[in-house]
Amino acid sequence: MRVLRARLHQLAQNEADAAASAQRRSQIRTVDRSERIRTYNFPENRIADHRTGYKAYNLDVVLDGDLDPIVQSAVDTDDAARMAAVADGSSGL
Repeated sequence: MRVLRARLHQLAQNEADAAASAQRRSQIRTVDRSERIRTYNFPENRIADHRTGYKAYNLDVVLDGDLDPIVQSAVDTDDAARMAAVADGSSGL
């Protein structure tokens, strides 16, 4: 009985470890150049947000603190994704 109990305990422990490992792996992103968020091109005075598709030639203005257009592009992209999810019926509610 002790051997069976120990094997069952080890099996349960292995399953818990695997679940925790999978959870951690899902939260960690790779540091790959294909996962760029934003590009700042100083010679061309250009900024590009790769997640939202925002591109502008006013990098100096953005660096001075005028982030409204970038933030608005992120909000618009999020709104569009939410509307698409609702239209598809996969709102998760």
